[in-house]
Amino acid sequence: MAEEKKMFTVTIDNIKVEVEAGTTILMAARKIGGDIVPPTMCFYSKLDKTGGYCRTCLVRVSAGSTADPRPMPKLVASCRTAVMDGMVVENITNPAVLEARKGVVEFLLLNHPLDCPVCDQAGECDLQDLSYEHGKEGTRYEFKRRTFERIDLGPYIQLHMTRCILCYRCVHAANQVAGQREHGVLDRGDHAQIATYIQQSLESPMIGNVIDVCPVGALTDRTFRFKNRVWFTKPVDAHRDCPHCTGNVRLWLRGDDVLRVTARKDQWGEVEEWICNECRFEKKKVSDWTIEGPTRVDRHSVIGAGHYTGIRKPKEIFKEVMDGRDPKLLMDIHTVSDVNKVNLNEIPGPATGATFSGNPKSAGTNITDVKEGVGRNMLGTDSTNPNTP
Repeated sequence: MAEEKKMFTVTIDNIKVEVEAGTTILMAARKIGGDIVPPTMCFYSKLDKTGGYCRTCLVRVSAGSTADPRPMPKLVASCRTAVMDGMVVENITNPAVLEARKGVVEFLLLNHPLDCPVCDQAGECDLQDLSYEHGKEGTRYEFKRRTFERIDLGPYIQLHMTRCILCYRCVHAANQVAGQREHGVLDRGDHAQIATYIQQSLESPMIGNVIDVCPVGALTDRTFRFKNRVWFTKPVDAHRDCPHCTGNVRLWLRGDDVLRVTARKDQWGEVEEWICNECRFEKKKVSDWTIEGPTRVDRHSVIGAGHYTGIRKPKEIFKEVMDGRDPKLLMDIHTVSDVNKVNLNEIPGPATGATFSGNPKSAGTNITDVKEGVGRNMLGTDSTNPNTP
């Protein structure tokens, strides 16, 4: 008889969820979904020993457990902290957590260049999303930023170390997926960098997966660099019989051209199945693949804008977080304006203030529709008159 799993009940931002013992706060929040899920830059559920580096997932534990309800003295990393039965966690409901997250984002951006207009990761960059949601408008950093030269790590991968935030994901992916790691973090402190030390190539047949796990534009696909913006491409799911991997991939098309091939990702932006270099870099024809259909975008992303009708929208958790209360409207436009009661197709001219202030049939005069000339333009001010001044 199978041993019954021990279940813990944890409350995150006033929402209760039941999870197995040993689950981290972050994974418990992902089970709930929505805005209460802390952001992550270094944690990767598909890779072991990740998390705890970037500190973007900090939360406050206001009650440790039912047995010991004392709060934890400091903010904790939700990706590394296991839940306890009766634990109470505060994320977006605690101003101190949000302020600390702003500070973490400011640190991550200290040496990060403003390359978004030219970076291939733009549009699917986790750091872009993090900065937009939790960053500050400016920076207090006044010193010279560190810079590095771009390095080609073989024929397929380019390292742009200036953009790296040292999340260590690529190091763990090379260890656990590629099977042979030829790069790592060299030096310490502000001199730390991802490198191969003797400038050797990354040759593993699965090493291309480091591109997919990189949350920023530090590791890019050389076969795709500067070819197109991701929001102008159409992602479709496809597969092929591959002797090296499952062959389940995502193609990014522009017309009938395959601009790049990536692994399929879930709603958290994590790879579902690792793919080999042959599928990723060498199969760039539609005829090489069996197309399954358009990709279903499971996360809030610019990639899905204007492409699909069946996009699953992010879960709305405001009412649950606020104990069932509806959001308060600062102003209900329906009570102060008749703008939605006016049919602009029925009035003879342009709408004016009077049209929306109790007289929906009133209209102004469009000067381009006046037929009689006024002043020196005696031929009139009709827009079809080429002599109109």
